[in-house]
Amino acid sequence: MCTPHTHLLTWVIIICYFMTGPCHCAGSQKKTLCHLQDGRADCSHLSLSAIPPNLPGNITSLDMSHNRLLGILPVSLKPYPGLLHLDVSFNSISKLDPGLCQTLALLQTLNMEHNEVYWLKKEDLSHCTSLTRLNMASNRLKLKGEPFSVLQSLKFLDVSMNNLLSAKLGSQPQLPNLVNLNLAFSGFTTLKNDDFSFLKNSSFLQVLNLSSVSLKTLEPDCFEPISNLRTLILDGSNIGPAVISKLCSELSGTSIDALSLQKMKLGTLMQTIFKGLEGTNLTFLDLSHNGIVKIEESSFQWLFRLQTLILSHNNIKHLTNGTFQGLKSLKKLDMTNALVKSSTSSTPVIDDFSFQTLGALESLMLQRTAGREITEHTFTGLTNLKELDMSWSSYISLKTLTNKTLVSLAGSPLRKLNLTGTAISEINPGSFSVLKNLTILLLDFNYIKQTLTGNEFKGLDQVQELHMAKNYQMVSLSTTSFVYLPNLRVLTLGESLKASALNLDPSPFRPLSNLTYLDLSNNNIANINQNMLEGLMNLKVLKLQHNNLARLWKHANLGGPVLFLKGAQSLMTLRMDNNGLDEIPVEALRGLSNLSELSLSNNLLNSLKDSVFDSLTSLRILRLEKNLITTVRPEVFGIPMRNLSLLIMDKNPFDCTCESILWFVTKLNSTNTTTVPALREQYLCNTPLAYFNQSIMDFETISCKDLTPFQALYILSSTAVMMLLVTALLVRFHGWRIQFYWNILINRILGFSDAKVEEGRDFEYDAYLIHAEEDGSWVERWLVPLENDKCRFCLEDRDSVPGMSQLQSIMDNMRKSRKILFVVTESLLNDPWCRRFKAYHALHQVIEASRDSVVLVFLQDVHDYKLSHSLFLRRGMLRPCCILDWPVHKERVPAFHQKLLIALGMTNRLQEW
Repeated sequence: MCTPHTHLLTWVIIICYFMTGPCHCAGSQKKTLCHLQDGRADCSHLSLSAIPPNLPGNITSLDMSHNRLLGILPVSLKPYPGLLHLDVSFNSISKLDPGLCQTLALLQTLNMEHNEVYWLKKEDLSHCTSLTRLNMASNRLKLKGEPFSVLQSLKFLDVSMNNLLSAKLGSQPQLPNLVNLNLAFSGFTTLKNDDFSFLKNSSFLQVLNLSSVSLKTLEPDCFEPISNLRTLILDGSNIGPAVISKLCSELSGTSIDALSLQKMKLGTLMQTIFKGLEGTNLTFLDLSHNGIVKIEESSFQWLFRLQTLILSHNNIKHLTNGTFQGLKSLKKLDMTNALVKSSTSSTPVIDDFSFQTLGALESLMLQRTAGREITEHTFTGLTNLKELDMSWSSYISLKTLTNKTLVSLAGSPLRKLNLTGTAISEINPGSFSVLKNLTILLLDFNYIKQTLTGNEFKGLDQVQELHMAKNYQMVSLSTTSFVYLPNLRVLTLGESLKASALNLDPSPFRPLSNLTYLDLSNNNIANINQNMLEGLMNLKVLKLQHNNLARLWKHANLGGPVLFLKGAQSLMTLRMDNNGLDEIPVEALRGLSNLSELSLSNNLLNSLKDSVFDSLTSLRILRLEKNLITTVRPEVFGIPMRNLSLLIMDKNPFDCTCESILWFVTKLNSTNTTTVPALREQYLCNTPLAYFNQSIMDFETISCKDLTPFQALYILSSTAVMMLLVTALLVRFHGWRIQFYWNILINRILGFSDAKVEEGRDFEYDAYLIHAEEDGSWVERWLVPLENDKCRFCLEDRDSVPGMSQLQSIMDNMRKSRKILFVVTESLLNDPWCRRFKAYHALHQVIEASRDSVVLVFLQDVHDYKLSHSLFLRRGMLRPCCILDWPVHKERVPAFHQKLLIALGMTNRLQEW
């Protein structure tokens, strides 16, 4: 009978179903967050108790691993009929539903490892005809009948870690297409002669994994049903030398090609242990991690077809010239961490001629090995050796390299030599001279402390790669350091050089015309010669990060910025992170049109100059994170951002204003070709306060739309004010000069006079001069010389009419003159004759004739009151052009003459009062 609580729960479930959909109510209220990509649905690690029903119906792969599934209901998979791959590993499924493959007719891969499946019957897999891979590892599997007999297409079967008590998975032939069978970590100890009879028709079987299966008995012909077997894995089986010997005998009738015997605790390899493999085609043997201490002589004599032998991670104390006897086809020997020093033996770990029998050997791995010395015959006989790796090894002979250290390799066509971490402290001249074919030399992580003169690499004409990074001592260079490496293409000197090693002229790299990769990072370099890269026309990658190059690109640097990149026009990658750079000269990156990657992270860059990146038309990757950049302007970033595929500028203190960030935000919103990682999380505003610590993508660009008219108004008003100021200054200080040249221009076109004949009479004189007697000398010096054919003055002393009274002569001459010119001084104002008679008649002529016929020339500054009181004239009565001041500066005298001639030549017209 249902309780009230049961009814309440039922209604809650029904409401939840209709409000949120079935997938949110099934078994758990947790929301499904499956990751969907390219037809794959990843629903792992979500604590789901059922398969979500709301996934896309066209998915082909579903990962439900690491959840809380108790079973797989076929109805829950009906929405996904096209499923090819299903992973339900690491759940609590106890049974494989027979309807699973009936629902998923196209299923090819089923992974059910780490579940609780107990019984597995034929009916459970009866419809899985398309299955090619089945993983049932780590269950509690018990087979009932012939569960795998229907899997005609299966290629990979894993039933490991099920503690199976027999290798026999069926009693009748089945699995005709099986390629890989994994029975590792099973509980059987015997291989019977019919255990693999169910695979006798499986002609494609190549790999059998019996790792950690403690075999004690092998019945004769136990491998006969799978005679096509190519690879057998017995790692960690701990079966002992006797069983291994028996195993080798049983494999003699197979096509075995690779045998892995790792972690078998062999201790000693006896001479006859591999005798059973003599008739096989075995080419690969792995004996690593076995703790082998001793190898009896001729132990490998039966393996004359072997090509790869792995002896790494053992404790071998002695190699003799008989250790590898019989391995005439061996091409690769891996003895990484396999040789150790012997504290009880006075003989070296490696005897002379120990490798002499390995005439076909091409690769010898001696990483992390130890020995007393390398003699003149250590590697004798390796006539095909192409690679020798002795990295991180300890040999006394390697501490100081001489021309005899590697002499035993004289007969080897060695191409690659790895001496990384071998504690080399000195390289003597000619140490590598016998290695004529060497192309790669690795000397990283050593203690070299010397100046490289070049003789150290003498004879290495074919070397293309030289690695000397992370040297614990400091190496100095000379101008000839690499003169014997003409074909060098890769050179790494990171964390190895003295800070002043590159301040050389000519550059030590100058002979390396083929160099394409140069690593100079982590050297605290502060001085670089501007010709450092001269001649490196093929350089593609330059690494200069973690140095101290800030001073070299400062304009305040003595001699100006050091433009050391000018010789690398083919550069494609440039890394200058962590250099303390706070400015980049405009010329620094000029000409690098091939540069595709530029990294300037972790510097102090703030205000970048316009067009500093304009030459970088091929740039694809730009890194500027962790600088002090506040403004991103089109004048700086416009050209490089046209083709960028990756931009990293995070962790900069951006100024989120219209002037600083508007263009950048607009560009990011409009581009789909440039990837900007963590755009919203790491691109944050620092100023103003309103946007502090907000993403730059939250900046309101609409607030900047009305900025354009204000900008135009600002520019217009600023221009007007500046023009007004300039005009005022010009008029104040050079107005007379402008007026002078303007008058010359006008008068050359129109002439000096605008007087007309129609005015009523002709004039004999251009001007009648009135001046005080004291000013006669000035008139003679400055006015009389102006007379010519077009200009004539009437002087009282010179032009009086003979026999006529003085008063009558003055009156007649005034009438014959177009103008009356007063030379105004204090003396003139005090002269009673001029004040009473001459001035009176001049004023009478002005009033009577209604003409502007008076010109005043002031030699002194006379107040207008005195002028009116003495001469009955005021400045306001005359036109401005008829009032002239004698200039103080001599250079302005020509301008005064020009203005005087214009005043004298003007028409006499009615003055408007």
